[in-house]
Amino acid sequence: MTTPLPRQLVRGSSSGVAIMAVFDLLGRKWNMRIMWELNSSSLSFRGLQERCDGMSPSVLNTRIKQLTAAELVFTTSEGYKLTELGLSLMNTLNPLREWAAEWEDKVAK
Repeated sequence: MTTPLPRQLVRGSSSGVAIMAVFDLLGRKWNMRIMWELNSSSLSFRGLQERCDGMSPSVLNTRIKQLTAAELVFTTSEGYKLTELGLSLMNTLNPLREWAAEWEDKVAK
């Protein structure tokens, strides 16, 4: 499975527009969860696996490779960590989290 990147064909778009590539990448099972877990601290492979409900090692390995190829995650002596670009993405998503909370309140009524 190839990593969705800007200027390439991605699921839902043949234009290669960057926003569609990031939606494809984050929409793949576990990728957003991995980003979420790494947002607060670096984690070892096993630690990340435990935080992600014990996903299989092969799936975690594939997802880490995708996020690394997309330059969102990198490996350190402490384990896996978000790159500056990955941290920037997570900060960019903060307003979306706020919007989702408002949406949840509206839908729950």
